[in-house]
Amino acid sequence: MPLKSRYNANFTGDVTYGRNLISSIIMLAVQEINGVASLQGKGIRTEMSGNTVNVDVFVNVEFGVSCSDVAFRIQENVKRGVETMSRYKIGVVNVNILGITMNEKTDKAPL
Repeated sequence: MPLKSRYNANFTGDVTYGRNLISSIIMLAVQEINGVASLQGKGIRTEMSGNTVNVDVFVNVEFGVSCSDVAFRIQENVKRGVETMSRYKIGVVNVNILGITMNEKTDKAPL
């Protein structure tokens, strides 16, 4: 006798995604990137247009990292995170690097 699925195959319904969910996905995707010291201000801004999300990210990076590499990795990770965890597609991800943060090791380095 075959096993019955816990889900009714005839069930139909809607799945909705709140703006806070998309913002949370983006925030986590940014914070996963090595070299990101912190989000600046509100950190992210999203603009929804149909099924497309345009994103502005505002970050501080750690001293000594390549800003262009960090920005590129942020763009890739945000796109992957949003598109795999929701029905939305990413339009653009603008990364705004607003500052550099010195880490503890750099602060205590001898001159």
